[in-house]
Amino acid sequence: MDLKEQIDHILSDQLMDEIIALRRHFHQYPELSFQEHQTSSTIRELLDQWGVEYDFPFVETGIVATIKGEKPGLRIALRSDMDALPVLEQTELAFASQNPGVMHACGHDIHMASLLGSIRVLNQLKPFIEGEILFLFQPGEEKIPGGAKLMLEQGVFEGRQPDMIIAQHVLPEMESGHVGFRPGIYMASNDEIFITVKGEGGHAALRQDLKDPILMASHILIQLQKEITEKAPGHVPTVLSFGKVVANGATNVIPDQVQLEGTFRTMNETWRKEAHRLIEKVSSDIASGLGGSIHLEVRHGYPVLFNHEQITSESGILATKLLGSDRVEDMDIRMTAEDFAWFTQVIPGMMYRLGVRNPGSEQVYPLHTSRFMADETALKTGISVLSFLAVELLKKKPV
Repeated sequence: MDLKEQIDHILSDQLMDEIIALRRHFHQYPELSFQEHQTSSTIRELLDQWGVEYDFPFVETGIVATIKGEKPGLRIALRSDMDALPVLEQTELAFASQNPGVMHACGHDIHMASLLGSIRVLNQLKPFIEGEILFLFQPGEEKIPGGAKLMLEQGVFEGRQPDMIIAQHVLPEMESGHVGFRPGIYMASNDEIFITVKGEGGHAALRQDLKDPILMASHILIQLQKEITEKAPGHVPTVLSFGKVVANGATNVIPDQVQLEGTFRTMNETWRKEAHRLIEKVSSDIASGLGGSIHLEVRHGYPVLFNHEQITSESGILATKLLGSDRVEDMDIRMTAEDFAWFTQVIPGMMYRLGVRNPGSEQVYPLHTSRFMADETALKTGISVLSFLAVELLKKKPV
């Protein structure tokens, strides 16, 4: 049997039932970023049962498992995130979250189950493996600074630097059984913007005695959108959005300060730095012109995610060989962010998309929503693609 047939043979109905049960367990007991203790314990128990070597802990809950092939060669890392989101689930699934206000609304339960499934497969394919495969179970993808960055800082790859790293991420808009690739720049950087606008409050009827921070904040919001839009390089996608404005006054009370909280995203690191300076200058100039001041805090998030051109192109060809050309899609850029980008800053890498929309339904519940659901038949595709790519990419020349 060739590799494709070997993978299909290993992924029996019985094994897939086990993987689906694992996914449902993870979904039922989600844990927030950097709190994935029970999740991590479950994964380690499975690795012990399967006789797979691993190192632990990294950033308290992170795990790196290892499978070595029977032939020498390169080293590849496969990565899954583990954390859930602070979302109250409203799916009515039989295995819905048992932790109120916490939900796997970004598909990390699918990611973990897929990676565990690939361990089961690849552990039986050692004669096909030329080199070594690392399996990263990473905490805290959803929370700045990101578990990927912290794992790197703790030396997760010390003495075992991978030649390449890949990850998959669910996509509810894409049909189950399909995967998608995009070489080059793929996902945006993300920064959290916090602006405190300071003035002098008082009675709303006595405006001559006020330095109104609400008025200042209103001008700042409008002017920032204008300036960022006009000054962004024409070829660089850019988003500045403010989702929270807090002015704790009353109908007849103007507060002393207003809090603005937002996100800035782009796909160019030079412009990213320039935009931070522009946000501070515009906000400060407006506030001072109206008798106030501002305090700006920029919490630097994840960098731009760059998919290595050669690895991504080769992976797309391999996925086509495995699934057929009708099931491999070209992806557009996304303004969402992903801390996997920290890994691709230091290792040639690639993230691809795994479709999880039920083929019989046009209904799509987006990521990060309370009704997000995934078609579990996508797990077999996810496991197959991860396993196939890992074995085949190890045969390539170093990039």
